[in-house]
Amino acid sequence: MKLLERARPEILALQPYSSARMESGVAATMLNANESPWPASCTAPALNRYPDPQPAPLRAALAGFYAVAPGNILIGRGSDEAIDLLVRAFCRPGYDAITIASPTFGMYAVAARVQGADVTEVPLTPGFVLDAKALLAAVTPDTKLVFVCSPNNPTGGLVPLPMLAHLAQALRDRAVLVVDEAYIEFADGAASAMTLLDRHDNVAVLRTLSKAHALAGARVGVLIAAAPLVALVRRIQAPYPLPMPSVDAALSALSVSALAATDQRVTAICRERERMARALAGLAEVLAVFDSAANFLCVRFVDARKAWRRLAASGIVVRDVSRYPQLADCLRITIGTPEENAALLGALDARKAAA
Repeated sequence: MKLLERARPEILALQPYSSARMESGVAATMLNANESPWPASCTAPALNRYPDPQPAPLRAALAGFYAVAPGNILIGRGSDEAIDLLVRAFCRPGYDAITIASPTFGMYAVAARVQGADVTEVPLTPGFVLDAKALLAAVTPDTKLVFVCSPNNPTGGLVPLPMLAHLAQALRDRAVLVVDEAYIEFADGAASAMTLLDRHDNVAVLRTLSKAHALAGARVGVLIAAAPLVALVRRIQAPYPLPMPSVDAALSALSVSALAATDQRVTAICRERERMARALAGLAEVLAVFDSAANFLCVRFVDARKAWRRLAASGIVVRDVSRYPQLADCLRITIGTPEENAALLGALDARKAAA
């Protein structure tokens, strides 16, 4: 895989840490990892053994769900871990860089700056559309990773698959195109960038069970990429990234009945998203409600801080994203239950507040 030549030489030469579980798997008597031979005195399932670093049942379930081979899957602690691992694997401190289209998810820049890598920011258009030409123009020989969030957080915009395919082709053997699809389930059946993997070995897709699958507390994220890229990143992953309760929760969430319930939740959230967009747009203090393919709305207010305080006084917390480029006076509002959404609208309605 030619793209691996762009990875850090010291990572390619690294002898990765080999945990006891990696070396021997599971046996009837486990005496190789300095574990307690007895379960803890608590009501939780037996947790005295270290978990499988990449549990085969979960890896197989995720591979089946995403229609890829198990070798294309790396499971980690949310998408955040995959972002950090990719940056550490490819970016040498003080030399290399990532490119992002801002405003976007803040962890891409945080991971790069912690690593000592430069961050090149390319503004989205005034309508929060990705400018592919400008993005590619910003890529230099030092650029190792290009992050695209689709649907984008915090604006909610979706990047069309043909544009992603164009970026992947233009970046071939130059940089990894990392497509973060944390919210893709809410995008009305939009095609995933995973469909590009067969033709573009420089594409890496981030997925998560935190959003649509309602497992934010379990912290289960997935990196889907060419097998050599997955193997490279696994070299520097922590020995035991997945707690066993999280693995059990993820397997349960991928059952037939759970997936059916997930589909119902996603449908309800999308329906509420459209209703909330119309209702918010009708409020006097709202200047704009931006199109969203995610489970949230980005809303521009006359005075975002005033609106935020009014909601907080009613016990409702939303995200103030005014600090992001181009998002002055904007709040990001997650779509809740119909009852929660009604309470939010009631708290924002100036006429009701004055009554």
